[in-house]
Amino acid sequence: MDLSIAAILAQDGITSGAIYALLALALVLVFSVTRVIFIPQGEFVAYGALTLAALQSDKFPHSATLLAGLGVAVFVQELTASFKSPERRRSLPMAFVKFIVLPLALYGLTRWCGNARLPMALQVALTLALVIPMGPMIYRLAFQPLAEASTLVLLIVSVSVHFALLGAGLVMFGAEGSRTTPFSEARVEFGAVQMSGQSMVILVVSAVLIGALYLYFERTLSGKALRATAVNRLGAQLVGIGTTQAGRLAFTLAAGLGALCGVLIAPLTTVYYDSGFLIGLKGFVGAIIGGLGSYPIAAAGAVLVGLLEAYSSFWASAFKEVIVFTLIIPVLLWRSLRSKHVDEGEQ
Repeated sequence: MDLSIAAILAQDGITSGAIYALLALALVLVFSVTRVIFIPQGEFVAYGALTLAALQSDKFPHSATLLAGLGVAVFVQELTASFKSPERRRSLPMAFVKFIVLPLALYGLTRWCGNARLPMALQVALTLALVIPMGPMIYRLAFQPLAEASTLVLLIVSVSVHFALLGAGLVMFGAEGSRTTPFSEARVEFGAVQMSGQSMVILVVSAVLIGALYLYFERTLSGKALRATAVNRLGAQLVGIGTTQAGRLAFTLAAGLGALCGVLIAPLTTVYYDSGFLIGLKGFVGAIIGGLGSYPIAAAGAVLVGLLEAYSSFWASAFKEVIVFTLIIPVLLWRSLRSKHVDEGEQ
């Protein structure tokens, strides 16, 4: 391996690592706020990529149908809860607008103008509008009723949601893979190394999003409320922070990051309905390196995963996945040896 090949592999690794970093941040956020190990994170990556691919292929993206179905299910759940609480009854009109009217409006908008003739920016905006609301809806249906359950129960529910979304993805998009049109066809030269415009877009967008998340958590009231909930859920409740709203917001941000990652990587690789799981799992390795609690270490760990994957593909391409996921073993051993075990009921 000469320096030019090493530089090309480093470029590929950093590009992949930027995507894994965003997913790692989303996983850390969801776990910190809700104690949910969000295994379906990868499905939002696949949904984002395949929804955009369907729009560019003049096909109706059935993620709009899924969004409308989830909206109906959430409204039925809200309607059932209103029989037990008069306060919930007063919020029914707003719930009807949020979970019935808006998803149906997006469904109609997609039917009317969701096609390849739509400008690229509007295609991406429509894709995000269809996929992101699924995050808080899934939280409302699957996780909010079990918010006080043990981490093991939440993990089992997370696995169940993953398989449900995986099956829905197969039904909606089929088994064929898809790619999308690159955002930029330009190529930038750095000496002997060429970087594609799409890779530049990924790096710039990832850096902007990480910076925006930092400012959001440091400067905004809702960001500080999320941080407080992550640090001490009971303490946040005692000072009046709505932990239910915090959970919905965390899932919304996670769904947004996942869908955007899918939009960014779809021009570089063929995405299948089940591709998101493996991509999300690599983000999970980065999150584990950060102990599911440290955002900077999780992001750095995700970039390390991307670099390890790139160089492994050169030296031992048949074993690159094995090498990447083996990285998690020494990290878990190290954290197990240096941390004191505390039963969940004693926390």
